[in-house]
Parts: sequence; C-alpha cells; structure tokens
Amino acid sequence: MRPRIAVEAPTLSLMLTLIFVLMIASACTFYGEHSARTMAEATGGEGLERVFWKNVQAAKWVELERALASNYAGVTPSGTLDRAATLEQYRTWQLKDYAIGDLKTEMNGSTIVVTYTITLNGTAGSQPLPSAPQHMMTVWQQQKAGWIAIAHSVSQP
Repeated sequence: MRPRIAVEAPTLSLMLTLIFVLMIASACTFYGEHSARTMAEATGGEGLERVFWKNVQAAKWVELERALASNYAGVTPSGTLDRAATLEQYRTWQLKDYAIGDLKTEMNGSTIVVTYTITLNGTAGSQPLPSAPQHMMTVWQQQKAGWIAIAHSVSQP
C-alpha cells in the first residue's frame, strides 16, 4: 500500500495575488522604456545626445546653455568654438529634423564619450545645413548639477 499525500487546492486569494503580480510584472515590459524629455531624465550617453538635439530643434536656449560646460571646447571643419560661439551658432539654426545613427557610448568613471553620425535637415540663417551625414563625438561629464558636455567634435566624411 502506498502512502497518500494530501494536496490542497490553491485558495482564491492566492490565485488572485499571483494574477496581480504577473500583471504588474508584464506591465514593465509591455510599456517599455520611455525616451528622456529633459537632461535630468537622461540616464546614458544616447539619452543625453537625443535630448540635446531635441533642445536644438525646439530652440530651448536655456536648456542648451545649462548643457554646456563653462570651459566647453568644440572642433568643427571650420575651426574651434568655445561655449559662447557654439551657442551663437546654434541660435542661427532652424533645425526641422535630424537622424542619429551608429551611436556608441563608452563610460569611464564620471565621463561618457558618445560617437555617432547625424543627418541634419534645416537652415543656418539663410543657408542650408549640411545634408550629408556628419561624424560627431561628445564628451559628457557628470557634475553636481547633472551631466554637461565638456567637448564636442564634428567631422564630415
């Protein structure tokens, strides 16, 4: 004769709890990540770059000023730019659209280096922005006030 093992049916409250937990867990993957809308919401190099370019497109000058370090250095095909010259240049732009591709990030301590290509659609004053993809590199540094760009380079293929 075999011993009998008593098995109780799960209670209704246990089943409801299990269903609730599964629904909450699936909601995290169902809705996915949302893209950052501000620099404070950005959690990595890609988010920082995307928010930065959204701010250029939307002409959010105060946000752009906050994103650039006081000792910011930029290098473009036409020469070097400091913080003031960079902000002045962006203020002449009417950026209709842009596309970022081939994005890579490397973190080293409190610094993130982001490299990517960007295609711009818009004007700088009355002149069109370069329509060919450009290679970009930005160096972001985490400081007490948040992430700020300390260096940026632009090159054309």
